[in-house]
Amino acid sequence: MRPRRLKNEINVVPYIDVMLVLLVIFMVATPMMQTGSIELPAVEKANVTPENPLRIEVGANGELKVVDEAGARAVDKTELTAFLAAAQAKIPQPAVLVAGDKTASYESVLTVLDEIKKLGFDRVGLETARK
Repeated sequence: MRPRRLKNEINVVPYIDVMLVLLVIFMVATPMMQTGSIELPAVEKANVTPENPLRIEVGANGELKVVDEAGARAVDKTELTAFLAAAQAKIPQPAVLVAGDKTASYESVLTVLDEIKKLGFDRVGLETARK
């Protein structure tokens, strides 16, 4: 009887079949995936502008300015917290408007809104330009 010879080859046909099946599955499933897109609302004009609001401006590079009766001055995050706490001590529930620059990052505006909400302000709004 002849001795068996070992075969040193890998059969790749099953791997190719599996890859083709996966390719077809991804080709069919990809168009069905929905992307997360949102449409931001447009504002014609605000209903009522509050009287003497505290105005906080968020600049293009994330710099902060506080605008009140005394005028505008640049502040950092800790000074903003101290300013808002002092304003809340004077007036129980002052209105606060946050004006974010068009090119300011979303994160910097949200950071300011978060600080305002942490201090317990209820009347907070975003300032927008009219169309």
